[in-house]
Amino acid sequence: MDFLFLDFLGKPGWMWAAFLSVVVVLLVFDLGVLHRKPHEIGIKESFLLSGFYIALGLAFGGWVWWSLGQEAGLAYVTGFVVEKSLAMDNIFVIAMIFAYFGIPRIHQHRVLVWGIIGVLVLRGIMIAAGAAIVSEFSWVLYIFAAFLIITGIKMIMMADKQHSVGDNPLLKFVRRHLPVTDQLHGDRFTVKLPDPTTGKLKTFVTPLFLALLMVEFADVIFAVDSVPAIFAITTDPYLVYTSNIFAILGLRALYFALAALMHRFVYLKYALASLLIFIGSKIVVADMLGIAKIPPEISLGVTFAILAAGIGASLWKTKGQGPREVEVVHQH
Repeated sequence: MDFLFLDFLGKPGWMWAAFLSVVVVLLVFDLGVLHRKPHEIGIKESFLLSGFYIALGLAFGGWVWWSLGQEAGLAYVTGFVVEKSLAMDNIFVIAMIFAYFGIPRIHQHRVLVWGIIGVLVLRGIMIAAGAAIVSEFSWVLYIFAAFLIITGIKMIMMADKQHSVGDNPLLKFVRRHLPVTDQLHGDRFTVKLPDPTTGKLKTFVTPLFLALLMVEFADVIFAVDSVPAIFAITTDPYLVYTSNIFAILGLRALYFALAALMHRFVYLKYALASLLIFIGSKIVVADMLGIAKIPPEISLGVTFAILAAGIGASLWKTKGQGPREVEVVHQH
């Protein structure tokens, strides 16, 4: 059992094992108990489940504060809030993916939860690589900062642009190289059907698989923004990874409530863009002030202020509007 005390990315192995064990237990409980039988998740269940995940994520932050100190605790909470906020923008993309493939609500949760498994691996690889690069070349943080500022400005300029799922190059590639059926087959990702040319049974991928693939792809694109953002807050790989995963776990649960309300968050993109610009700028500002970094309590306070202003202004602008289903766009 000595390996549990070996250093891995700055923390003993048991800390990583404990966190991953919690995540595995949560996923097993979610898939094997709460949603063993597929059912449509309503807004009330979505809020309750999301509240549970948020409480769990903040409780973990409390443990980080207690075991690693105040600065680490504040960095974790800031990262958690930033990651969850940035991920909210991904909800609309996921809703469009489900609408494009005509995935009924009863099967959407299965796609989202299995998608988390991919996120666990992909984020782990990206964060480990990022940590190795930053530890060797600290100036890379300035590249991250510039990237975040440019991304924030670009997000403001493209806030009103619509995503087109059908034009995604990965989707076009898969359709050219894999046998695909346009019909759903329950909650199955693959199905055996007679080949139209030979008549022999052949494995086809279903629209549910394509939706999962597109959700994973959206997560990768989202990570390109979110991972540099949290590295600009803390370079501790443990805090980066745990805050990332806890934020995404909870957001999957919140999806079913927020997807029908996203039309009310009209200023969310502008708030998120401002947040990216702030996170990128604070590295430069810290240098100008001759300090190592902006104090974490200030970063957390500004983060809350930007998000509160964006969400508050959005809800005031759209008051009186109720939930709305995302319009289904049939795939071609």
